[in-house]
Amino acid sequence: MENTHRRGPRQVPTEERGRHIVYAPDIDGDADPGEIVWTWVEFEDDETKGKDRPVLVVGREGRTLLGLMLSSQDERNGQRHWLALGPGEWDRDNRPSWLRLDRILEVDEDGIRREGAILDPVRFTRVAMILQRNYNWK
Repeated sequence: MENTHRRGPRQVPTEERGRHIVYAPDIDGDADPGEIVWTWVEFEDDETKGKDRPVLVVGREGRTLLGLMLSSQDERNGQRHWLALGPGEWDRDNRPSWLRLDRILEVDEDGIRREGAILDPVRFTRVAMILQRNYNWK
């Protein structure tokens, strides 16, 4: 699938975006920390291509959301900078997912295609603790 109408989120190293992390999901039409939303993400090796994928919102700066990309590719299991999340409502086939920790996606609020699910507080707390310990978040 090719995206010819807009660029995807800007991607930056996680430690460059360190901030206070708060769990505040609220399925109200706005993306909030703790929610998994869907947005267009460009492929790292070819920025002219990409696909819709789930992203865990971990912060917000005005209309810019800070998110971590999810993947259902099981080869991510055990890879550095990837955290096993397990299955969730964001995946219609209920496949396990992995969260990429070393790269923050800066997504314009208008780039959110839909709200997918709320990550439970236990798993979100685990993500927050890793961001705090390994990536200079507070």
